[in-house]
Amino acid sequence: MPLRDNHPRIEELEIFMSDLSKTVGTGFAEYYEELRVNLHTWVTSLSEEQFWKNPFSYGNSVGHLVLHLSGNLNYYIGAQIAATGYVRDRPREFTETSRPSKRQVLEGFDAAIAMVMDTVRKQSAEDWNAEYSAAGVTCKNRFAIVLSCAAHADHHIGQILNLSRELVR
Repeated sequence: MPLRDNHPRIEELEIFMSDLSKTVGTGFAEYYEELRVNLHTWVTSLSEEQFWKNPFSYGNSVGHLVLHLSGNLNYYIGAQIAATGYVRDRPREFTETSRPSKRQVLEGFDAAIAMVMDTVRKQSAEDWNAEYSAAGVTCKNRFAIVLSCAAHADHHIGQILNLSRELVR
């Protein structure tokens, strides 16, 4: 059945969707890099002891929050979209007692961000809309989980900002 003259041609629509997918992927990649830089900004001045200390009687230490962010990204985007094989131990993200060095924890976070940036840049229009499901979320497609993970990271980086300010007082 021929397309009507007043409808865009299929090729034009495919080009538009491809461009839109690249725009979305690039936008997400840039935002995740901004999150990475923001986190580093707030933890740079913390000593190893401060990194693992919680100045309040509630909540988590900066170190545990960074472990949690890494686990979150590695599971929801790495294991579920990029097929990295990552197996999450969520409770340990908040209870880790071995206290790896601040450098090691940040390297793990940076690696998770790099994986996310690479993954989102590779998504096509069909990929963004692909069905998604994982434990602990209600997101129905890849776009929704990538957006949800960005909001989650932004939230916890706000907590890290407040913890860092309190710790360096």
